[in-house]
Amino acid sequence: MKTRALSLTCSGLVFLLAGCSQPPTPNAEPTTAEKAELAVKNAVAAATAKTKEVAREVRDLAAEKIVEWHLTPEEIKAELERTGRVVRSKANAAVAKSGQVIDNARVIAVIKSKLVGDRQLSAREIGVEAKQGTVTLTGTVGSAELIGRTVSLALDTAGVTGVVSLLTVSPVP
Repeated sequence: MKTRALSLTCSGLVFLLAGCSQPPTPNAEPTTAEKAELAVKNAVAAATAKTKEVAREVRDLAAEKIVEWHLTPEEIKAELERTGRVVRSKANAAVAKSGQVIDNARVIAVIKSKLVGDRQLSAREIGVEAKQGTVTLTGTVGSAELIGRTVSLALDTAGVTGVVSLLTVSPVP
């Protein structure tokens, strides 16, 4: 008798619980949680799209500067063969106003942080020195293209008037 009562009680609970998991009717208003989930999904999708757009713009701008500053892999290789280093300058007017003192430590810190932010470059493998707006880069990178990228990052830093690259190409192991 106890077994039958227990069986009926369990059957009743299963029946009641099964009723709790009924899907919502198609015309029902979304719950607050469903609205919040949808809003989060939309925000993530919008942020992802914007991030991809900005990344494309930055990549395109960097590519333009590499061409403008003659930092293509072919130009880097030819200059390395001729002189053993890469030297680039930019106009002082856009860099610093007359009378302004260039903070070498700040220039080095900014360039090092740019190197850290670039996955293909190693801030540990690239030395950076600065003196009165001229930056000297030393160390090794994996390709001539990366020399160009490193020079471009340095040259595109406020306070930098010129870059001397003594970087060498060493294939990545």
